[in-house]
Amino acid sequence: MVHVLETGFSDLVRICILLIELSGIVVIVVSMIRGLIGFIKKDESTRIQLAQGIMLGLEFKIGSEVLRSVIVSGWNELGTLGAVILLRSLLTLLLHWEIGVEEKRQKEKEEAAAALRTVSPVQATQTEDSNS
Repeated sequence: MVHVLETGFSDLVRICILLIELSGIVVIVVSMIRGLIGFIKKDESTRIQLAQGIMLGLEFKIGSEVLRSVIVSGWNELGTLGAVILLRSLLTLLLHWEIGVEEKRQKEKEEAAAALRTVSPVQATQTEDSNS
């Protein structure tokens, strides 16, 4: 009876792992397609959106690895699993940092463009005086 429950639990966990991993893959593939379309259209926010999509996909993959730890049977598998989780977490952290840098760069670019479009009244008066 206990063996049947263990097998059933293990099978349920494996199915959940596959569904979560599939979700992560779908998120990454959709993000890549949207990123390619944004690249073709030369959309400025493509890099941020692509990085956010990859990061979300990696979160799904990390979740599946954590769930996989429930059914790990040996220390070697647990060590490998820990290394995979660590690498994916570091990659997610790196992507998060890159998103912050890219958002800051885009904000500075937008502020510079807005400053160029805005002409102060003093500058407008000086320009009119020099044209007269």
